[in-house]
Amino acid sequence: MQLTIDQFKTQLAELLRDLMPCTSADLTDNAIAYWDGRKVVYCYLKDDSDLIDKEFELDNRLWKDWEEYLSEWMVEPTFSVRPELQDRLSQAPTNGPR
Repeated sequence: MQLTIDQFKTQLAELLRDLMPCTSADLTDNAIAYWDGRKVVYCYLKDDSDLIDKEFELDNRLWKDWEEYLSEWMVEPTFSVRPELQDRLSQAPTNGPR
């Protein structure tokens, strides 16, 4: 089933919020996503090390290229624990006291 970009983002956020911190969704061979406590953050991986490189926005242009693949990914999602996310998560802003 083909998803819209909004459906994909909503479902991905729901999945990631329920997983333990430092867990990433392995979207492609060179792109991941993780929950920073407020939102989903999308990142590319460095070509030579599989470490997080730079963040990107999953926008309509990119969705057009990845729509079929990511819709299929959602049927059998894959995740990894990435210790390097701990540093990013400790620097992420929080929503403040509840």
